[in-house]
Amino acid sequence: MPLALLALAVSAFGIGTTEFVMMGLLPNVADDLGTSVPTAGHLVSAYAIGVVVGAPLLTAVGSRIPRKRMLLLLMALFTVGNLASAFAPGFGWLLGGRFLAGLPHGAFFGVGAVVAARLVPEGRRARAVATMFLGLTVANIVGVPAATLLGQHLGWRATFLVVAAIGLCAVAALARLVPQVPVDAHQGLGRELRALGDRQVLLGLLTAVFGFAGVFAVYSYLSAMTTEVMGFGESAVTPVLALFGIGMTLGALAAGPLTDRAPRPTLYGSLGALAVVLAVFPFAVQVRWAAPVLVVLLGAVGFMTTTPLQMLVMNKAKDAPTLASASNHSAFNLANAGGAWLGGAAIAAGWGWTSPAPVGAALAVAGLAVAVTAGLLDRERTPGASRVVARADARPVRDDAPADAR
Repeated sequence: MPLALLALAVSAFGIGTTEFVMMGLLPNVADDLGTSVPTAGHLVSAYAIGVVVGAPLLTAVGSRIPRKRMLLLLMALFTVGNLASAFAPGFGWLLGGRFLAGLPHGAFFGVGAVVAARLVPEGRRARAVATMFLGLTVANIVGVPAATLLGQHLGWRATFLVVAAIGLCAVAALARLVPQVPVDAHQGLGRELRALGDRQVLLGLLTAVFGFAGVFAVYSYLSAMTTEVMGFGESAVTPVLALFGIGMTLGALAAGPLTDRAPRPTLYGSLGALAVVLAVFPFAVQVRWAAPVLVVLLGAVGFMTTTPLQMLVMNKAKDAPTLASASNHSAFNLANAGGAWLGGAAIAAGWGWTSPAPVGAALAVAGLAVAVTAGLLDRERTPGASRVVARADARPVRDDAPADAR
């Protein structure tokens, strides 16, 4: 494994920690700044909005900047955003700091995925991208619980100072380990925008919005389900969330080699498995021994969708993949917001704490339907993969055979 992938994974670890840690710090922030927990919840939305806005905007602005320099600039902006959060004098300033920290998220993963894929031979590119995403999954096992515990004992500002320090370490690692990856001479914003408008790219983004929304419909309320449905105490919330992170890591490890071998079947299988897990979730989660197993499975099959989606979007964007790759993370954050909203609406309607699960199953099925539609349209666009054509000598030859065999 190239050491540059380690630098990208460290950066992803910092990004993943700051993205999810706010969910555990909302009561602390609300008490300290004299606001309510629901109002403090806007800090989660501010980060997500930053991702959605920043992914296409910063990628477009940096379309001509060499990849290594772009990664350094994005991670520096991430560090500044977390420092601004740590020293925010009031709620409005903290809201701005969270938005600023979210701006480079999607652009970093978009550029980072392109760089990771170029560091390895073609047959190992999905594994390289999955290795970078491991930093994001490990953040949910180690970074988020540790940062939450730190914030509860030393104050939430200490959490963002530590995340800013991780950002500085990531900048140093990127500067030292990532090689120069120049922008192709023919690549520019116009070419990136045209690639983003490709039908297959748009269908891939739509798959991410629907499919991953199914995960967040449940994950957003997993803490409440732990105490209200599973029958565990509040002290079990952190271990249950860590189990979800373990599942994410297992899913990322499996997705890399599977995607290198067969990207679309991997995507179909993971979305189908996600729908099944979410369908049985309301029943199995009430069994104390089965509930932790379901949480791990949910994280695993949910995160298995990310690598094939990332690679399919990049491949369909051809030689201008950066904007499409970054926009994929905007799609994932739209899924985050949409899934949480739909899951919350089901609970508010009085359908029970487990009602987000069937909502999520329906979203996963919708994502699978979009993915299958994209696959069928892709086959129509490149017909004749297995068609037999006739030759003058009446010897049948497949039209996908090498030229010298025709």
